[in-house]
Amino acid sequence: MTETAQRYVGGGVPRKEDPALVTGRATWTDNIKLPGMLHFALVRSPMAHAKINRIDVSAAREQPGVVAVFTAEDLRDEWAAPIPCGWQVTEDLRVPEHWPLTGDKVRYLGDPVAVVVAEDRYAAKDALEFVEVDYEPLDVVTDMEEALKEGAPLVHEDLGTNECYTWPLQNGDVDEAFGRADVVVKERYIQQRLIPNAIEPRAVVAQPEPGGSFTVYSSTQVPHILKSVLSAICGVPEHRLRVVAPDVGGGFGSKLNVYPEEALALALSRRLGVPVKWVEERSENYLATIHGRDQIQDIEVAATSDGKILGMKVELLADMGAYLQLGTTVVPLLGAFMYPGLYDFDAYSFKCTAVYTNKTPTDAYRGAGRPEAAYAVERIVDALARRLGMDPAEIRRKNFHPPFDEPRTQPAGIQYDSGNYEMVLDRVMELADYEGLREEQRRRRESGDPVQLGIGFSTYTEICGIAPSQVAAALGGGGAGWEAASVRVLSSGKVEVVTGTSPHGQGHVTSWSQIAADALGVSPDDVEVIHGDTDSAPWGRDTYGSRSLPVGGVAVYLAAQKVVEKAKKIAAHMLEAAEGDIEFEGGRFSVRGSPDRNVTLQQVAGAAFLAADLPEGLEPGLSAETFFDPPNFTFPFGAHICVVEVDTETGKVKIRDYFAVDDCGPVVNPQIVDGQLHGGIAQGIAQALYEEAVYDEDGNLVTGSMVDYLVPGAPEVPRYTLERTETPSPSNPLGVKGVGEAGTIGSPPAVINAVIDALSHLGVTHIDMPASPARVWQAIQEARGREASAGEASRTGRPAQAPDHEEHPGGESL
Repeated sequence: MTETAQRYVGGGVPRKEDPALVTGRATWTDNIKLPGMLHFALVRSPMAHAKINRIDVSAAREQPGVVAVFTAEDLRDEWAAPIPCGWQVTEDLRVPEHWPLTGDKVRYLGDPVAVVVAEDRYAAKDALEFVEVDYEPLDVVTDMEEALKEGAPLVHEDLGTNECYTWPLQNGDVDEAFGRADVVVKERYIQQRLIPNAIEPRAVVAQPEPGGSFTVYSSTQVPHILKSVLSAICGVPEHRLRVVAPDVGGGFGSKLNVYPEEALALALSRRLGVPVKWVEERSENYLATIHGRDQIQDIEVAATSDGKILGMKVELLADMGAYLQLGTTVVPLLGAFMYPGLYDFDAYSFKCTAVYTNKTPTDAYRGAGRPEAAYAVERIVDALARRLGMDPAEIRRKNFHPPFDEPRTQPAGIQYDSGNYEMVLDRVMELADYEGLREEQRRRRESGDPVQLGIGFSTYTEICGIAPSQVAAALGGGGAGWEAASVRVLSSGKVEVVTGTSPHGQGHVTSWSQIAADALGVSPDDVEVIHGDTDSAPWGRDTYGSRSLPVGGVAVYLAAQKVVEKAKKIAAHMLEAAEGDIEFEGGRFSVRGSPDRNVTLQQVAGAAFLAADLPEGLEPGLSAETFFDPPNFTFPFGAHICVVEVDTETGKVKIRDYFAVDDCGPVVNPQIVDGQLHGGIAQGIAQALYEEAVYDEDGNLVTGSMVDYLVPGAPEVPRYTLERTETPSPSNPLGVKGVGEAGTIGSPPAVINAVIDALSHLGVTHIDMPASPARVWQAIQEARGREASAGEASRTGRPAQAPDHEEHPGGESL
């Protein structure tokens, strides 16, 4: 190993994971082939709500290659508990039983009712059509507001209501703030339902092992959580269960769950005594994997006539779908603390009502509650600016928290860790040449150009590093927000890092190697990162909520520091010096004032391994383990500007430029951070302009494939101009904050604000996502109709007739 004092954190170290991924040497769950392995497929309901009168599997059992067919009744004894909800957010939370197969009623399109096991996946799939199910249709409810009305069809009759819970929060005197306001602006925003589209669909393989143990391979983000939950569902003792997450091709939250298929794989493997496998098809993914977002946001702000915000009210309806997954209940509440955004005011109230409908369950999707909150507050701040005739940048500056580097309480009652919001706004405006853009916009308007220019702002912060455990427990999650890491220096001086985080594209192997390399004075090439296997990495809380670096990466750093401290004791003994006189730099221990008296980390590691001459009372080996439970969340922030061109004749929106200045604290690997922002912004643009899961009144998913559900490709992704500032977090010794969801949080309001800005002179003040050409064109026509009606009223003296259709039921008001 070449000795080096080079620093790797902050440098563009090439991703160590990529060679295997781009040359076909990665191991996906679907690559796993085991001797005697069987395959299973699921009979899924073609109806959103129906009673099951009878299931006849006799014909299916006779099909070629079929080994067994099971219904819910057949597998009843396999379950020790139903699939759990992971967050008991209120004491009176209404939780329906959720079993891997349903036997009485189906409650959403795709609800699984039977499983076919066969010698290969094609035989299993072919046999599905021979399972006869007698469904008795029931009334369907897919609209949240309708679901809460008296007499609405009940998704779960035993609950007696479609209301899952109501969760309130208030801080300050809201009535007083609104009472003294000069201006009140109230809006309604729709967070449309989204479908995650990870490049790798879900897959699972379960294998029986000698002695009553089992190994489960799954394309999951959460192998440690999956192990605990599968143990509870199937009654397999945890110490007899191993879960492995091989290479995982993306997740965006959709693989942050325990699904029926994973429980079925384990149960079937136990029942049949052989390995069994299930791989999701893309069309099946649209029905069976969680959906994201699906909220109705009623938000209002009170302000003075010069634009100072005094208070905010938020009322939220959140669609749970038909069942509760692990995080379904908490997702909207993660946003509850984020609606105040970057703004400093005195009074805030929030209420979320969660609702059951006959749709696929929702859960965490990239950002999980924070994109929804950022969208609402950034939209309504723009609406307030329009109402007061202020520049959108000016009104933001007027309400920002001042720069701070120690925790500061914000309107929802939590403490932001550090921030300098004016700095990122000033820099993004400079990058975009804001004044030049406004001048170009003025020229286009004056010339009557059919293609109008829009400039959209978004300034955001988000809550990252899901922890600490006490806060997680207070929200009903039961705690356990810590993360674990072990660092082992082998006898040769090479390093093994064992991490409890489980990557699915984030680059943990590279970043953790950089952190360990700097801490120990070695090269990242000499660091091996072990992850994703609950046998080799037994402790962990996994990957979600941008927690990996500020919790998991910090745990790696702290474990490495423990190794250095032990190594100093051994080095002092080897050099016959006092421990307090030992200095460590660049992989070498030396005596203060006598640099020629030194030993390398490799020499210390060898001495620790041989254990022939160690300090008295010191154990052999050079390794350490750390559990890090941070004292606070982290709060990255940023400012984005989207520049669009809107064709007023067709409604087509083209993103011409996109500028972003983000602050995620110190950066470990700039290339990885840029990649996270590129992908995150693309997903936010997708929500703003393209993606929407649509159900008809019978509960059928109209957008059930990529033919109808629009996912942008490379031609739709704009040119990005990205920069960063650096405001370290005081919540951890590295000062890092997380960046995995920042782009998805900052981009949707920037895009929609830009579209509205392009058309505001025509009277357009609102467009729902996705801003499709048809929706934009319709908004232009309605604005022109209102203008014509107002002109006619002014000419004749008769009052203007209200439009027949009001797309935006909220609106700005005094």
